[in-house]
Amino acid sequence: MPDAVMLFAAGFGTRMGALTRDRPKPLIEVAGRALLDHALDLCTGIPRRVVNAHYHADMVEAHLAGRDVAVSVEAPDILDTGGGLRQALPRLGEGPVFTLNTDAVWRGPNPMDRLAEAWDPATMDALLLCVPLDRAHGRQGGGDFTLSDGRLSRGGDIVYTGAQIVNPDLLADIDGDAFSIRALWDKAQAAGRMRGLAYAGQWCDVGHPDGIEIAEAMLRDV
Repeated sequence: MPDAVMLFAAGFGTRMGALTRDRPKPLIEVAGRALLDHALDLCTGIPRRVVNAHYHADMVEAHLAGRDVAVSVEAPDILDTGGGLRQALPRLGEGPVFTLNTDAVWRGPNPMDRLAEAWDPATMDALLLCVPLDRAHGRQGGGDFTLSDGRLSRGGDIVYTGAQIVNPDLLADIDGDAFSIRALWDKAQAAGRMRGLAYAGQWCDVGHPDGIEIAEAMLRDV
């Protein structure tokens, strides 16, 4: 079972407009708490937790000071999700890892638990947690995948939630320092080792300003 998680918090948050002029998106508050703290709440049972940082990295480091959370600062350039994960591997240790985007809010079963229950390293190099469009609150645009019998194909009405387990060994021979995690997905899919899992709860994208109010309404709807 994975015992480490990478939380992605390095992006510029440009869709947030003025809200990220003087702070990174993961420190924007939803229901009185930073998005980064909402994400960390989901990871309390995971021994090794690493957050990457680039834009206003000093603010992320200050926010996490005194906690048992490592920070992988990307400098001078941002490395994207794949490159950022590869840089953080010495802190994450060997073996498969969880990754989690920090610009979403969840209501329902812990997504990390659901992934851990379904993970099978004998048949998988990537397991993506997905949600149907009708439970993807705040989503702008369509879906990402089609999910059929646990297998994913590109295009369709299923949304990737930003939570997954991956085998980081697939990152080793990818060219360049900065690249998307999609490069790992491409390799896993080509080998028939990419899977999807449907999430039974509610999920909200807080990557844009309207997502804050939508997420708070979702959290109140109990």
